[in-house]
Amino acid sequence: MTLALIDYGAGNLRSVDNALRAAGADNVIVTADPDLIRRADRVVLPGVGAFGACMGALTAIPGMVEALNDRVIREGAPFLGVCVGMQLMADAGEEFGTTPGLGWIGGTVRKLEPADAAARVPHMGWNDVVPDRAHPLVEAGEAYFLHSFAFDVADPAHRAAATDHGGPVTAAVARDNLIGAQFHPEKSQAYGLAFLSRFLDWRP
Repeated sequence: MTLALIDYGAGNLRSVDNALRAAGADNVIVTADPDLIRRADRVVLPGVGAFGACMGALTAIPGMVEALNDRVIREGAPFLGVCVGMQLMADAGEEFGTTPGLGWIGGTVRKLEPADAAARVPHMGWNDVVPDRAHPLVEAGEAYFLHSFAFDVADPAHRAAATDHGGPVTAAVARDNLIGAQFHPEKSQAYGLAFLSRFLDWRP
């Protein structure tokens, strides 16, 4: 099984790569080559930083978005988006102006505005992951978060889990062959490795 970990200059690649291997991945290819994306059995899109900058870096690679749409959306390869990589699945992000996303899951990435003044932004540290519904990859537990913007999902059926940070915050999104985690599996110790292991075995 070939797993393509997308290198577009906007992800903590080494940590995600190491975590995937620790979870059991035996053929991880770190790549910015759209042709390799088209041939991969699974695709992982990491991401750290601002939505607009990450989306700009992804679209700057000739043929990358087209390859992702072909392999993931049209052909149904299992896909995991991590942190900003998950947010890029949205219709748009509002960080430093509005930027169109991949449009794979309806919704907008908006600044966290906790109702509780004691909940600081960024949301940083360990917090509960509470599944909204049964999903083969998403289990209740604690994971590590670090973000200032969150995915406001248009269809509640596409939110797979929430966490609480002065109010409900999307922790995971999912539909069909797509899964996205706002938390960092690579920083979430046993919970994160178990999540990645389930992704490696997933047959959506």
